[in-house]
Amino acid sequence: MTPMHCFSLTIDKHIAHLVLNRPEALNTMNPTFWRELDDTLTALNQAGQARVLVISSTGKHFSAGMALDTFNGAITMDDQSPEGRAAVFDSLTDMQHTFTKLETLRMPVIAAIHGGCIGGAVDMVTACCLRYATADAFFCIQEINIGMVADVGTLQRLPKLLPMAVVKELAYTGRRLSAAQAQAYGLVNHVFDSQEAMLAAAMQCAQEIASKPPVAIWGSKQALHYARDHSVDDSLKQMGWLQGAIWSNAHVREAVTAMKQKREGKFPPLAPLTRFVELGEAAEASSNGKR
Repeated sequence: MTPMHCFSLTIDKHIAHLVLNRPEALNTMNPTFWRELDDTLTALNQAGQARVLVISSTGKHFSAGMALDTFNGAITMDDQSPEGRAAVFDSLTDMQHTFTKLETLRMPVIAAIHGGCIGGAVDMVTACCLRYATADAFFCIQEINIGMVADVGTLQRLPKLLPMAVVKELAYTGRRLSAAQAQAYGLVNHVFDSQEAMLAAAMQCAQEIASKPPVAIWGSKQALHYARDHSVDDSLKQMGWLQGAIWSNAHVREAVTAMKQKREGKFPPLAPLTRFVELGEAAEASSNGKR
């Protein structure tokens, strides 16, 4: 993976830890942020080495959201023609796809949030599986305060996590939702007095997840996300197909044995993924080498 400017990434004991590291810019989201996040998530998903991803940050705020100067430079929102407005749709779809990768990643994602989680940062953390926060953390749908609609996932995912009336109040007013309020509503799993305690707890949870069979965690994430958007009857049918596809007597025996012996279970990683186009390139290179 090429060096990153907006993040640092470590992988230890099957836990990937991605850290936003532009504190001087309040970890705002510029074009480099989007490219590096997309590339990192793609690489983690393909490799199958990590079993859980923790996302934390540095400086005063988790992230102040989209870098506003981006709209005056790299991203041009042309509202002067139907062609320009159509391009807005395509640009947003591309950005939405990056945060959706957090949701479709083959591993759970834990967001460790301190300070402000503002604008685009809310879009990002709502696509994560779990959210831990410090007592001073707050959430703000900042877009309405700068004259626009939140457009990269907040208004679609937040109603699945908070009461609709609460979401509407936040979206219409741009008010801050405190960590305590967020926990009371169920958006945040746990609140901690310090960033150090929060990150330690997030890593402890990550360790527990990483100790389970990766394919069973994968299946659980698949089932939960499907059930969120489908009826109970449809979800039960999907569960039957899913369980039948990934059931492993060996995994169950190992998990039970490890529990009785009070040790960590030993499970195979998820299979590495290769994009179809890369298979074609490899086959072509091999063919050319034989000529």
